[in-house]
Amino acid sequence: MIAVPPERHLVRGRDLADRRYADPELTVAHMAAAAGLSRAHFTREFRRVFGETPRGYLLTRRMERAAALLRHTDHTVADICLKVGLRSVGSFTSTFTRHHGCSPTAYRAAAPPAQVYARIPACVVRVHGRPRHRTFGEDSADAPA
Repeated sequence: MIAVPPERHLVRGRDLADRRYADPELTVAHMAAAAGLSRAHFTREFRRVFGETPRGYLLTRRMERAAALLRHTDHTVADICLKVGLRSVGSFTSTFTRHHGCSPTAYRAAAPPAQVYARIPACVVRVHGRPRHRTFGEDSADAPA
């Protein structure tokens, strides 16, 4: 029987954090359970292998997602706080400032407006780009059939 390296179990816990980072109920205990390890052992091994604690990893993941939402959407800071799994806007703001060196509002102000990133399907552009007054008789509503 081939022994499975312990890092493989840790990846299961890290993958759970990547998938469910927005769940405010997600804890290190859940990550440890996904890895099949006790919480203390999981935390020790996670830090040894990945260089940060599981809680730190989860918080970093949430702050990365918050930064992306601030850059690419017009959602309020409070909405983004809730979308990344945090419950307190005050603690979100202080944590974000610690991770990125500026407040969420300042971070957003430094990025181009979200409308720059808006993707509009070509079919919508074509429909709205058509002239309103057409010259063909078959296009008018009162044309004989």
